[in-house]
This record gives sequence, structure tokens and C-alpha cells, in this order.
Amino acid sequence: MQASPNTVDPAEIAKFEAMAAEWWDPAGKFKPLHMLNPCRLDYITAQIAGEFGRDLADDQPFAGLRLLDIGCGGGLLSEPMARLGAEVVGADAAERNLPVARIHAEQSRLDIDYRHTTAEALAESGEAFDVVLNMEVVEHVADPLAYLTAVRQLLKPGGLHICSTINRNPKSYAMAIFGAEVVMRWLPRGTHEWSKFITPDELYEFLRQAGLDPVDRKGFVFNPISWAWSISDRDLSVNYVTASLKPTT
Repeated sequence: MQASPNTVDPAEIAKFEAMAAEWWDPAGKFKPLHMLNPCRLDYITAQIAGEFGRDLADDQPFAGLRLLDIGCGGGLLSEPMARLGAEVVGADAAERNLPVARIHAEQSRLDIDYRHTTAEALAESGEAFDVVLNMEVVEHVADPLAYLTAVRQLLKPGGLHICSTINRNPKSYAMAIFGAEVVMRWLPRGTHEWSKFITPDELYEFLRQAGLDPVDRKGFVFNPISWAWSISDRDLSVNYVTASLKPTT
């Protein structure tokens, strides 16, 4: 399927294609995501379990749920969702990410449907999901509202949308750009553009305009002393995540 020109930013896609081979290297260019991933998974699994009445102590608590991981990259979230029993589609507009994801899934003996496509193309084809994960993607698209509208179309009535991104303020510039790209060199310079960052209030408004009902937001907070991430009810100053529902009527 062809990437829609409405929201896909070719320059952003090129950045991630250049780093594709390093997705599963915990010490490589995606080190920040590997460090953040346990925190992301804690939030995601709790939200899905709560919304769909699942017991995370079960062997495959998400069995019977169809889940879309938009901007799946190398599969850092798609794989644990598949292990938990979900039927997973991983979509990415950066084509070079997908062979990496497919090979790693095969090595892990996981059945994941990876596709080179976009949210808009999936929506146009009539795909429908119980859960859509949209993690660290919305700050890279050309038109956030059009993109989130396509996401809403992809959800079944009552479906759950989880979206994480980066706040826009001086602290986020200092930590997400200067700190991560210049000082720590965790990411290549230019990976993020501060002007594309979205405040929590802006994202809530985009979600509402797209036809979704925001129900929760939390911060992902990095502690430089413990060198670990945690979920915060109050601190959304840099990284944060939201949960939204598609109305049933």
C-alpha cells in the first residue's frame, strides 16, 4: 500500500530507515526505547486489561483481541503483545524497519502480521481493531489531526487507543533533544524537532476533534540516579501517554 501524503513526512521516515538495523540492539541508537519499554508495557497492559476485563496473571490474557501497533519499528511492542495472546498487526511507513521486525519475530517464534502501510491506508481498506497503539509517532507526522482521525476510524466501537509523545516546553528541549541527542548521544542529531512536540492539552484537543474520548494521561519520568523510568500521575513535563476510547454510538 502506498503511504498517504496527508500525514506521512518523508524526512521523518528517512531518519528511522537509516537506523533500522539497530532496533534490537539495547546499546544502540534505540537505547532510549529499550530503557523506556518496560514502563510503556506496564501502562499498556494495565489499560488493556482494565478496559477489556482481562487478568494479566493468565497465560495469554489478550487472546481474542485484535491489536494494531502503528509505527511498529522493529517490533519492540508488537512482540510482547503477541506473547500476551493478541492478534497483532504491526504497521510502519518506513519499509526498511519491517525485514528486521519479521526476522526477529520468526526467531522468537511469534506470528505477527507486519505491513508496510499507514493508518490512512488501513482505514481505507476497512480494517478494525480492539486496540491501537500509537507510541512515539504522532510527533513525527505532518498532520496530527488527520492522522488521529484515521486512527479513530481503525477502532471498533468501544476500542482503546493508547498514544505516547513528548511535551513541548523548555524542559523537553533540554532533555529530549539536547540531553538525548547532544550530551548522551543516544539518538542521532535531528531525530526530533521541538516544534513538532505536542502538549498534553493540545493532544487531548486533537483526540476530541478526531472523535475519540480521552480517559487518562500519565507521565513517563526518567530518574538519572536510579537510571530507570517510572509512571507518574503528575509529571507530564517531558514524555507522557494518553488513553482514549472510541464511543460506542
